[in-house]
Amino acid sequence: MGRHVMETLGMTRVVFEDGKVTEVGEPKVRYCPLFHKHRGIEELTSETVRENMEFRVRAFGMCDEGRQVRMDYFLSFGISEIMSMALARGEVDAVVTAADGCGTCVLTDPGIVQGMGGRISAITETSPIAGVIEAIGPGNVLDPETTPIDMRRGVEKAVAMGYGRIAVTVACADDARFLREAYGDRLTVFAVHTTGISKEDAETYYDTCDVITACASKWIRELAPERATIQAGTSVPVYGASEKGRRIVLMKLEELGRTEDHELTSGPEPLL
Repeated sequence: MGRHVMETLGMTRVVFEDGKVTEVGEPKVRYCPLFHKHRGIEELTSETVRENMEFRVRAFGMCDEGRQVRMDYFLSFGISEIMSMALARGEVDAVVTAADGCGTCVLTDPGIVQGMGGRISAITETSPIAGVIEAIGPGNVLDPETTPIDMRRGVEKAVAMGYGRIAVTVACADDARFLREAYGDRLTVFAVHTTGISKEDAETYYDTCDVITACASKWIRELAPERATIQAGTSVPVYGASEKGRRIVLMKLEELGRTEDHELTSGPEPLL
C-alpha cells in the first residue's frame, strides 16, 4: 500500500494511503488568503483540509496512481511557477525538488517542474508511483525504490549528472546553509514552507537563499524590509534574498506585466 505524508494547509499533517486520505491532524494556522481566494476556504479546520485533499486526489491524482505530472500555472508567484520560468528561460539547467510519488528528483522539463510542485505542500514521506517515475525517468529520481526526501543527496546527484546551474528547494535552514557552503553560487536556492520558523532560521535563509516564500512566517516578513532585495505579491509574498534572486523575481514580475508590484513591505500580519 502506497503511503504519503504531507504537511499542508495550515501546517496540517495529512496521511494518504492507497489513494485515500486516512489521517488529518489539526491545523496550526486557521486562515490562508490564497485558499480563501482560490477555493473559498474561510477557515482551515480538519474537515476543510480533508475536503481539499480529497479534491486534489480527484482533480489531478495527488498521491495516487493517476497522478498528473504536467499542469498549468496555479499561482502568480508560486515557487514552482518561478522555478519553471527560470528553467524555461535558461537561468538554471536543472531543478532539484521533491514531490509525491517520486521523492527527490532532478527535473529539466519546465512543465513537469510546475506539474509536480505547483499543487502540493511540504511532502515529508512518499512511496513510488510507477506512472510518475516513468514520466520523470527513473534515472532522474534519487532512488526509485524508496523515494527519499533528501535535498543534499539530490543536489549531489544533479552535479554528478553534469548540470552546472542547479535550482533546489529547501524546507530546512540547515540544508540551505550546507548546500550554499558546499556548492556556492552554482546553486539557486529556494526556501519553502517557512511558517513557524525561528528568527535564527529566517536569518539563515536570508544569508544563504536566493528566493524565499513568506508563507505565514512572522520572521521572514519582519526581516524583509531590511534583508530582501525585491518582493512579489502581498498576501503571501515571495522575496528575493540576493541579487540573483532579485533578477529572477523581477523576471517573473515582468512576465506578468506587474513590474510596479515590488515595493518591500512586511506584508499582512502573519499568524505564526
